[in-house]
Amino acid sequence: MSFEQVNKKVIRTDVAPGGEVIARRGAMLGYSGGITFRPISGAGGVGGMVGRAMQGESVAMMVAEGQGNALYGFRGLYVTLVQLHNETLTVEADRLLAHHANLSTSVEMIGSGGIRQAVRGAVSGQGLFTTKVSGTGSVALLSHGGTFEIPLDGSGMVGVDPQAYVGHVGALQIGFKVSGGVRDVVGRGSGEATQLHCTGHGRVYVQASEEKF
Repeated sequence: MSFEQVNKKVIRTDVAPGGEVIARRGAMLGYSGGITFRPISGAGGVGGMVGRAMQGESVAMMVAEGQGNALYGFRGLYVTLVQLHNETLTVEADRLLAHHANLSTSVEMIGSGGIRQAVRGAVSGQGLFTTKVSGTGSVALLSHGGTFEIPLDGSGMVGVDPQAYVGHVGALQIGFKVSGGVRDVVGRGSGEATQLHCTGHGRVYVQASEEKF
C-alpha cells in the first residue's frame, strides 16, 4: 500500500485496518468508503509528534482509520512522495503532509553547539527542532515549487540554503556555516551568508524556492 500522486499538489491513498494514515489536520480534501478521521493530541500515541516547540510552533495531526481511500493536499503547496525502505527521513514538522501510521516518529534538536547553534538556526529560519520518520512506507512532503533530490555518496559536501532545505534521508551530518557577519545573517546581506553543510551518505531534498512556510 503506497501513496499515489494525483497531480503535483494532491495525493491519494488507500486506508485499511493495519494501513492507517497520519496527516496534518486540514489536509483531507475528500474520501470514499468507510473512513473516520480522529485528531491526535499531544506527543504520544500513534503518529503523535510535536513541531518546533521552542519557537511556539506545533503541527496538529489526525489519523484516518477504516476502509476506503482519501485525498490529501494543503494550501496549494507542491507534494513530493518519499518511499522509505527501512530508512529514516529527517524533516521539519511543517513540511509533513502525510505518512503511513506504521512509520515511527520522534522529535529532536538539530545540530550541535548549544546556544550559538540554536541562535544561528533561529535567525536563518531553520527550525530548532526537527522530526524523524523511520521504517518502511510512504511519506508525503510539502514544498514551494516542488523539490529535487541531491544524492551524497560520502565523497564530498553539499551546501544548501536553509530556506530551500526540505529534509534528508540517510546517514548525513547537517551543520550550519555562517560565512558573513551577524548583519548578513539577520537579513541585511544577500541571504547566502548562512548555509547548511551536508556530508555523509544519503540524499537531500531541496525545494525550488527560498520562500518560508
